[in-house]
Amino acid sequence: MKEFFRLLKREFKLFIGNSTLRTVFFLAPVFYATLLGFVYKSGKVENTPVLVIDRDNTPLSNQLTEMLEDNKSIKVIRYLQEPVSIKDEVIKYEAAAVVIIPSKFEGDMLQKKYPEVNVYINTGNVLTANFATKGLQLTIGTFSAGASMKALQKAGMPASKAATQYEPFKTNYITLFNTTSNYLIFMWPAMLAVVLQQVILLAMAVSFAAEFQGGSFVKEYYRMRKWAFPTMLIKVIPIWVFSILIVGIYYFMHMIFKVPMPEGIFNFIILTAVFVGSASFLGVLISILIPDALKATQILMVIASPAFIISGFTWPLSAMPAFVQFIANIIPLTPFLQAFKILLIQKGSVELTFPYLKHLVILLIIYAILGWIALKIKLWLTFRYVKPETENKEDSFENIDE
Repeated sequence: MKEFFRLLKREFKLFIGNSTLRTVFFLAPVFYATLLGFVYKSGKVENTPVLVIDRDNTPLSNQLTEMLEDNKSIKVIRYLQEPVSIKDEVIKYEAAAVVIIPSKFEGDMLQKKYPEVNVYINTGNVLTANFATKGLQLTIGTFSAGASMKALQKAGMPASKAATQYEPFKTNYITLFNTTSNYLIFMWPAMLAVVLQQVILLAMAVSFAAEFQGGSFVKEYYRMRKWAFPTMLIKVIPIWVFSILIVGIYYFMHMIFKVPMPEGIFNFIILTAVFVGSASFLGVLISILIPDALKATQILMVIASPAFIISGFTWPLSAMPAFVQFIANIIPLTPFLQAFKILLIQKGSVELTFPYLKHLVILLIIYAILGWIALKIKLWLTFRYVKPETENKEDSFENIDE
């Protein structure tokens, strides 16, 4: 036990004394949390450029354009004459859509010929395209309904009856979860989890690999040669302790950017703890299997880099091929984000997160066992030719120093 605490104390000193690890583990999460927080601070995309080409230029077409200008989510750039190249204008202004009001628009409407307004959506950026489409549908739909009702009223139909003729039944669209479509709430907390997993894997990549590569492992861990799991704990405990600090910083950042905290905070703490544990044991396993620190780092970054994309947070796992789903399910971030979405965005019952918590626990156990087996073999291979006299010599040198 004395040797365990000596090495644990040494591990904390090594961690704090390593400027690269300090920068990666402490500054990177704060930097990314701040940067991404300001990126998504507005929460919604507003004043998205939309080109309106009015080929009619009549009171009715002007009224439609004015209604579009009143929509805060879009910024109208109006053309009374059609440009030479619409595509070039879209690229020039980074427009999310183009609305083309046809010639004879007012005349066709008055004659009930149902003119067609063409809307071209720029899907070069899906996010801005979705926001623009939503705003255009709302405004153009409102204008169309109002125009139809006015036409019926002019024909002598009462306003109340005109409304039922135009709209024989009502459809109420009620948004659930993140009702304001706030992108800060949706994306920012998830990206913090990505950064947390990334820095844990980076730190763990050099935990054993650096010791093996530098030759200090034989000297420092000789007395722990029969204790594989305690040796693993020596490496992961500093990560666990410093992860608490990072999560605390994240909590403080939530208050700064006014992002709500997940439901069931106690269960969220347990979920986060298991997530950190499973990610750290994954890092331990790779660090033991790859004795070169640089290669271990590269392999873990290959694992961590696509983790968010294949996690199912923004694109459903069910739409991915089976082999991608398999890769996603062995990365701790995947079940964590699924449970995180339930607690933060959907405000669901804690019980709904239990399958994902179970998934994380299974990953933690599997990576801990595989790491223990790998380290057990590594210890045997490393110390099989080291004679017991080495320990006695080290003790005698220590006594001389004292």
